Amino acid sequence: MTAPPPPRRLGLTGSIGAGKSTVAALLRAWGLTVLDADEQAREVTRDPAVLTEIAAAFPGVLRGGELDRAALAAEVFGDPQRLAVLNAITHPRVRARMEALEREAAERGEPWVVQDIPLLFEGGLAGHMNAVLVVDAPLTLRVARVMARSGLTEAEVMARDARQMPAEEKRRRATVVLENHGDLEALEAQVDGALKRLGIQPPVACDQQEESPGPG
Repeated sequence: MTAPPPPRRLGLTGSIGAGKSTVAALLRAWGLTVLDADEQAREVTRDPAVLTEIAAAFPGVLRGGELDRAALAAEVFGDPQRLAVLNAITHPRVRARMEALEREAAERGEPWVVQDIPLLFEGGLAGHMNAVLVVDAPLTLRVARVMARSGLTEAEVMARDARQMPAEEKRRRATVVLENHGDLEALEAQVDGALKRLGIQPPVACDQQEESPGPG
C-alpha cells in the first residue's frame, strides 16, 4: 500500500510574549492540526529513560523523580554549551514525535499541518516549512504580557528576548506577519486572511460543499 503524501507544513513562530499560543488556538479552531514542539518536549521529559539522561548531565534537577523545569532552565540559560547538551538529549526525540504526529495527519488526508516551534528560525527549521507565520507585537507590550503571566522581572524578560533572533529579522523572513497588538477579533481576521492568502481551506468547508444542494 502506498503511503499517503506528507502534508504541507505551516510554520508558526514569534518572539516571547507575541501571542503565538493564541494564534495556535485560532488555527486549531479553524480545523488545522497544530503540532506543538514545546508540548512534545514536555512529553519527552516525562520519559523515565530521558529523565535518567538529564539527571546524569544536570545533577540536582530532579525533585521526587520529576523534572524541576525551573532548575533545569537556570542550568542552561545563558550557557550555550550546557544548552547543547540538553538539546542533544531531547531534540531527536521531539523530532521523532513530531514526525509520527505528521504521519498520522497524512493518514487522515490532511493537506496541511501547523508546526508550532518557538525557535523555528534559530533552529534552522524554516527551510523545512512551506510557509511561515510570524506573530509579533511591540516590545513593551510583549514584555508586559510575559511579566503578567510569569512573574518574571522586566530585566529577565528582556534577557530572554535578547537570546532570540530579533523580531525585525523574523518579520523579514516570514511569509505572513500577524500583528497582535489589538483585540482577539482583529487577530482572528488576520489569521483568516493569512490562511486564505496561502490557499488553506478549513476541513469543514469541504464537507459543507459536498452537502450543499446543486442548482435547480
